[in-house]
Amino acid sequence: MTAVLSPQIVVAPSLTERCDSCGAAAKLEIALASGGNLAFCGHHANKYAGRLAPMAAKATVEDGFEWAGRSPSA
Repeated sequence: MTAVLSPQIVVAPSLTERCDSCGAAAKLEIALASGGNLAFCGHHANKYAGRLAPMAAKATVEDGFEWAGRSPSA
């Protein structure tokens, strides 16, 4: 059986980045396990959650944003 690890999740009061997909205010910033960072608005963060969570070493979520990539136990 292959285990899928969830990234470390940090909640921040607010984020200053813009979405790398559309330029809207970011609700999620991820540090990739392979290096580098990405930022996403709420729409794109949840749309791509299934692909982002396995690649992320750390996810910073804006306070109040419910990210679909967060495991139920987090």
